[in-house]
Amino acid sequence: MTQNWPELDWSAWRGTAVHLQLMTQIVGKVRIALTPWLNHGWHVPLYVTPRGLGSSPIPFGSGTFEIDFDFQTHTLRLACTTGESRTLPLCEGTIADFYAAVMAALAELGVSVKIVTLPNEMPDPVRFPDDHAVRPYDRAAVEAFHAALVRIDHVFKHFRTAFLGKCSPVHFFWGSFDLAVTRFSGRRAPLHPGGVPGLPDAVTREAYSHEVSSAGFWPGSDAYPRPAFYSYAYPAPAGFGDTAVQPEAARFDPALGEFVLDYDAVRTAADPEAALMAFLQSTYEAAADLAAWDRPALDCGLGVAGKPRRV
Repeated sequence: MTQNWPELDWSAWRGTAVHLQLMTQIVGKVRIALTPWLNHGWHVPLYVTPRGLGSSPIPFGSGTFEIDFDFQTHTLRLACTTGESRTLPLCEGTIADFYAAVMAALAELGVSVKIVTLPNEMPDPVRFPDDHAVRPYDRAAVEAFHAALVRIDHVFKHFRTAFLGKCSPVHFFWGSFDLAVTRFSGRRAPLHPGGVPGLPDAVTREAYSHEVSSAGFWPGSDAYPRPAFYSYAYPAPAGFGDTAVQPEAARFDPALGEFVLDYDAVRTAADPEAALMAFLQSTYEAAADLAAWDRPALDCGLGVAGKPRRV
């Protein structure tokens, strides 16, 4: 089973991960600059594809274009409705050069766009055109990361089928560099205080305008240097962090204000998918029950392929 869930060593691929995060930010900022605002920033993320991460169609003029990271050929492909496309390599180099290449490729395709060049949610950000640090690109590490995302995306999407209320897509946020899925109670939430580093308060407050139970996966960071799953509620109901959740390896991290389950605990479990599903379901139940969500009206059984939900 562990062969199906690849090892992810943050310390070994940190340089590549930071490089990749910055590249996804450039692509994501192109999408955000041209797409009408969708509730909770749902027009912002990328999506897991069989080959990597993709933007989905981005509107421009009377047509669309899309930008896809291909982690099998390690290329970035830009394609538009005119039938034209451009391909750029994903490799060691500078963010300044990658940014210039992406902007040039878009211009060649007839797409005129200006983006905010300062990275979001990253320490000591440097504007893309000014970032001349040579960064590594470990192909094997990127392939392992994608393989993990494919498996996690599958479980997250199955978990999503057991909810009748408003629920986000399963999407990859390039700012925080995480895959996430969020359920909503349907009720308004208190105004978020803001103050998230590298994120405008207006964006944060719009994202958390309604009560949520949110879960996700991040590959690691300097603050938490190992891959892990997380789950949190906003606003967090009283007693949330004291609730017993599954599996046993899961725990509440007071500093983060959320439940955490290390990726390795799932990867090495006898049934990784079941372990992850137990974490998603039990942390959701902790949030929903303590906050008195209308679960009979919101919950349903897990979806089964080819079978409509019974009404």
